Amino acid sequence: MGNRRRATERGRTKPAVIGGMIAVVVGGAAFGVYNVYDGGAAADDNGSTASDAKKVKTGPLSAAEVRSTAKTFLAAWQGGDAARAAAATNDTTAARTLLTGFGTEAHIEDVTLTAGQRSGTKMPFSVKGTVSYKGKSKPLAYDSELTVVRRAKDGKPLVDWRSSVVHPDLADGDRLVTGEAGTPPVKALDRDGGELTTAKYPSLGSVLDGLREKYGKKAGGKAGIELRVIRKGSTGSDSSSSKTSTEQKNPDKTLLELSKGTPGTVRTTLSPSLQATAESQVAKKSQASAVMLKPSTGEILAVANSGHGYNTAFQGSLAPGSTMKIITASLLLDKGLASANKEHPCPKYSTYGGWKFQNDDKFEIKNGTFKASFARSCNTAFISQAKKLSDDDLTKQAQEVFGLGRDNWSVGVSSFDGSVPVQSQAQKAASLIGQGGVRMNPLNMASVVATAKTGSFHQPYLVSADVDDRTLAKGSRSLSSSTQSQLRELLQYTAAAGTAAEAMSGLGPDFGAKTGSAEVDGQKKPNGWFTAWKGDLAAAGVVQQGGHGGEAAGPIVAALLKAGS
Repeated sequence: MGNRRRATERGRTKPAVIGGMIAVVVGGAAFGVYNVYDGGAAADDNGSTASDAKKVKTGPLSAAEVRSTAKTFLAAWQGGDAARAAAATNDTTAARTLLTGFGTEAHIEDVTLTAGQRSGTKMPFSVKGTVSYKGKSKPLAYDSELTVVRRAKDGKPLVDWRSSVVHPDLADGDRLVTGEAGTPPVKALDRDGGELTTAKYPSLGSVLDGLREKYGKKAGGKAGIELRVIRKGSTGSDSSSSKTSTEQKNPDKTLLELSKGTPGTVRTTLSPSLQATAESQVAKKSQASAVMLKPSTGEILAVANSGHGYNTAFQGSLAPGSTMKIITASLLLDKGLASANKEHPCPKYSTYGGWKFQNDDKFEIKNGTFKASFARSCNTAFISQAKKLSDDDLTKQAQEVFGLGRDNWSVGVSSFDGSVPVQSQAQKAASLIGQGGVRMNPLNMASVVATAKTGSFHQPYLVSADVDDRTLAKGSRSLSSSTQSQLRELLQYTAAAGTAAEAMSGLGPDFGAKTGSAEVDGQKKPNGWFTAWKGDLAAAGVVQQGGHGGEAAGPIVAALLKAGS
């Protein structure tokens, strides 16, 4: 094969020119990349020559193309040649910037990259190196993966560039930086003064990161030296006065400590026993999240997710299904369009805005009350009233009474405040039953049932406002006494004799609940929702792709209420 030869020095880590070819070693395996010096035609791995250059190769990538492309990229990266490594990707500018920063900003040196076993167009690899900064150093090791794609214009195989190729914790636009930490570490405490750690409570990883970013400087600690992920748009320093930088995006993340700082102390509202219960309950389900709080104050007592990465419980944005009927029911009661014990229509079908809506299993309730429709979760009982409502009625009710959708909650860590956009026609009707454009998370829905219980919105919080003198959000108005008493009656009846009865068995009489199932395109099963109160406790949970809310999320919420009683 012309100049093709294998390198014999298997321990070599830098390229060497041998007979017109560059031979390098990555992970102990030698491979070749052609460098043509004589201007003649060189054959590629498939025997093609320069005369075939105009032919654009198409079709699936071969195993040889994936391996060769991956190893070319890894060899250049290992050798510190960011430009050549970037040239092996489909985004040379972004790749070169991040790969250059791997050495100059992250201060990672003596890098060894070892390719693993190819799987289709994916190539896993391991990374080993040393992070060194101002006389301090520590070894670094982790696994990553790349994918090879074929460029459309010429068929050339290239690494499909993503920042996660460099490190799996990087999102596009993030950076790796080693230096004095932008914020000191914090020692987070539960409401009883015990330390909160991920060893005790695995769900709290993102929460603890958020507490550090928000309160690191205020807590009185001293920063250490770290390798950190600096998120896109972040300066890498604490900006706790601005919600934009601290509560509406994922916090920066520490990957490796070269020297420990002195932590400050932040006390939270979390209950150690209820947090432990929440952790154990969500662990029983895939993609489960739950929140518990005190309706009278808004103090968050527990937050847990079965996936320990993204904090769906606080930051999720999901259609809440029929749990939204708590807000819709309060609106209908306010406007005199429904009354708990008066007859209310619940037909099999109801049409609005060109869409035909139906109840689960197409049931109907003849000559039934609104309370019966609410407890059975009758969709058409709500859809039938859409024609009597203005497009912005539901939005106003959610914002003014329940404190949702104004983007002004200040929980203490990143949270999503719910969204109930103004909609019209069919989407307006769908919003009444928690579909359409409505989006919530368990924190929002625990707050909703808490507001129904007390009559007034109390913004949930994880850290007392006294710690940093921040202002908690407030509702514009409370529920009228008539609406509140009827809404509580609806929820109590649902917990005692409706769709929530099985999960809530034994928790009465001071209780109330609502189930929900939210259909999602492409999912075989809906997301199952459940929200309930007992005494001065309120909780909500969701199990994505879990099915009916009473069966999927109901046991999680009920277990929390029992544990807190």
